[in-house]
Amino acid sequence: MGHRGQDLAGLLRQAGVARGGLAGLVVAPDGRAAVAPDFPAPGSPAPESAVPDSPAQREADAGWIVSAEEVARADQELRPRWVTWSAETAARLTQRGVRLTTCWDVAAVHRLLFGGWLADPALAWASIRGLRIDGIPTRGPGQLFSAIEVDGGRADDGDAGGDADGGDAAASASPVGPGGYLRPEWTDGGWADSTAGMIHWARLALETASRQGAALHAADPPQAAPPARPIRSMRQATAHAESTAELLCAELAADGLPVDREVAERLLAGIVGPRPRDASQAAGIRAARDARVLRHAPQGVTADLRSPLQVKALLKSAGFDVPDTRAWRLEQFKDASPLIAALLEWRKAERIATTYGYAWLDACLGADGRLRGSWTGSDGAAGRMTASAGLHNMPAILRQAVIAEDGRVFIRADLGQIEPRVLAAVSGDRTLIAATEDDDLYLPVARALNVDRPTAKVAMIAAMYGQTTGHGGQAAKRMKAAYPVAMAYLDDADRRARAGQDLRTYGGRLVRMSGGDPPPPAAQPATAQTATAQSATTRETTAQPSTARESAARVAARGRYGRNAMIQGAAAELFKMWAVTVRARGAALDARIVLCLHDELLVDVPAGDAAAAAGLVLDCLAETTRRWAPGQARFLADISAVSCWADAKPSVKPASEADTVTASIGCQEGA
Repeated sequence: MGHRGQDLAGLLRQAGVARGGLAGLVVAPDGRAAVAPDFPAPGSPAPESAVPDSPAQREADAGWIVSAEEVARADQELRPRWVTWSAETAARLTQRGVRLTTCWDVAAVHRLLFGGWLADPALAWASIRGLRIDGIPTRGPGQLFSAIEVDGGRADDGDAGGDADGGDAAASASPVGPGGYLRPEWTDGGWADSTAGMIHWARLALETASRQGAALHAADPPQAAPPARPIRSMRQATAHAESTAELLCAELAADGLPVDREVAERLLAGIVGPRPRDASQAAGIRAARDARVLRHAPQGVTADLRSPLQVKALLKSAGFDVPDTRAWRLEQFKDASPLIAALLEWRKAERIATTYGYAWLDACLGADGRLRGSWTGSDGAAGRMTASAGLHNMPAILRQAVIAEDGRVFIRADLGQIEPRVLAAVSGDRTLIAATEDDDLYLPVARALNVDRPTAKVAMIAAMYGQTTGHGGQAAKRMKAAYPVAMAYLDDADRRARAGQDLRTYGGRLVRMSGGDPPPPAAQPATAQTATAQSATTRETTAQPSTARESAARVAARGRYGRNAMIQGAAAELFKMWAVTVRARGAALDARIVLCLHDELLVDVPAGDAAAAAGLVLDCLAETTRRWAPGQARFLADISAVSCWADAKPSVKPASEADTVTASIGCQEGA
């Protein structure tokens, strides 16, 4: 047990941690866990660590060493919000069958506050304190296997303040080195070498999370933010959802996506040929695939179809002088040219053969029929979830192999017309919000623009993506008159991005437009006291690139990216909040999310509970929208229950009570 037979939940309560309160948690590679309460109460149990040198040291090291099973029981009984350094903690627990309810993921919140992908403990610690990023220390080659020196002696010497349980370096020396940076001996994993080190590392995570929470409140407001939702509550809710999304990612990686190997191999055989026995047969199959294209080439002309330059020359010899060989450019000629039609089909087969062929199945599909890859809650840009092993780019034809196991079905839920509905919500444009009341938002937009529906859709997409020329650009000009508030929101982001000013999404994610570098030294706060507020603000006055040295095309492209990132980022925040709500509520039905694909959820549920699960997913969307969407914008989801992913078709529409919902303050348990 954690301390003299007491259970961990009891220890946390005694230390003043209530349901939803913060508790630091780290898990060593061997499965041992260290838990540290936030602001331990006077008289709380002494930690299982070295005898402290002083009362201050005693308070700094307060915590307990427990097993993964004890963490699971405490999570079930008390449900604190566990503070972890990164998703690695969740992954180690998931490997041991432990799934946490909620957490505060320091790395996830760092990405929210500071943008980008990198979010290791050293960077998160330095950034939230306003320390120079280029001053973060690293270990040289000669230091990789050396112990920390303490007062002229080795840290593992008993007279040098060594750990009572025989732990080495990191347990004894302070984790904070010169300049206030974390020592690389700790960040490289030395914290796990002793119980004292583990507990101290958990407390450092707590300290970092506390500063991050304050920074969320101090961060600059989103551009043209509507007043319907208090910024502080939205930022906090987003941080909670982003953190819990990392728990979901660990579970997605562990559970995998159900795939029928026999069906997958049959599909591959029909596309790229049978599984080759050896390299010689593989080369023969590849040559035969090429021959089906080259037989349409002019007499005596051949080419390497994997070389864009040779393909371009091949097409020119056939009478098609094109500037490049991109698929969208060639599509217009496929009906007139058997060569181009065959080439486009060859590309589809070649992509499957090289990326989703037999080698892919062998590497990613387990013996248990689960396709596994790594997942992350943010792509480091606008914040979309990402996955490896082709889980986010699987060709549609291979979805036929994604089949639920016996006795189970998939609930497939896809957010409808998500981007324009998000634009309405985050901009607060009352006219566009009114348009979201229609199941097909493009119909009222078409009436407002006095155009047909296809043109209205083009106009909306052109506005969000910054198209200014052609049919889309002309249609987008009408949007300014019809929806001035929404268009001003996009134009403001466009202007700021062109000027190299960083942006923040509605949920508070920093989108770097200033080149992606940290602020220069002059912009760094001078003291730790001012770091929390200042380091989380935008860098618009300190990190602007010189646009005079940039081409007009590059500046315009950055503007288009910025305006769209504000919508893509907010949509990703809404989606993840919905996903983690489904994760929390679905546990009672043994419903588990097995895929998050952009705006689509695939939930694995018992067949007998399909109707209840579909209703639950819908209810979760309503709950999420109440917490997230300002101004009563309406969101829809197409929901269907299927045995095979490829068969998913809309069959369930949102119930009336889920159609229009209002914002509320706070974030519910489980997100």
